[in-house]
Amino acid sequence: MYVRKAAQPPIGRSALRALALLIALLTLGAAPALASPAKVLVFNGTAGTPNAASADVASAVQALGTAGQFTADVSSNAADINAAAWTSIAALSDPLEGIWASRWNGGADPTIAGDTPDRWKEGRAEVRVAGSRIYLRFDWDHGRRHGLIDAAREGARLVGKYINLTTPAITRPWIGLVVDGTRIDGCFPNGRLDFRR
Repeated sequence: MYVRKAAQPPIGRSALRALALLIALLTLGAAPALASPAKVLVFNGTAGTPNAASADVASAVQALGTAGQFTADVSSNAADINAAAWTSIAALSDPLEGIWASRWNGGADPTIAGDTPDRWKEGRAEVRVAGSRIYLRFDWDHGRRHGLIDAAREGARLVGKYINLTTPAITRPWIGLVVDGTRIDGCFPNGRLDFRR
């Protein structure tokens, strides 16, 4: 039995089209960008003091600027417009500050169907430090309920009180121990209230 193949263009024409497309793509890729020359500021140190690796980096950036047709200023001048502190975003003042996870047990939350005192209520937390005070704001029940611990910090020991921000009439004494930068063990009269990250 003889099967007739569909008409195909000669292989020579297909190869020429592919070659022409490849040449066009390579030509476009090698063409210089049509952007206006720009100035790139690269700081190699702080206030004019370069670090040990700065010379190699500065040379590489200047070579890149020459090849890319832009000016690369690799100086680090104390009078530069960006040298002064201008940000209003506060840096973390303490290694404990930041995002944590929280969990507590020892009480049944009446807003959670079927909850019992021995069940852990897990959530997210944020720790803030102000002087000798530490504030641990946390949630549970998928963010529907919120609490705050305000504690005095005495080395690794934390002593304070818990307030239920969703129902502010609920307050309890709380003590905690900063085990390390990833763990704070805590308890209140009814059970545990811990933090991890």
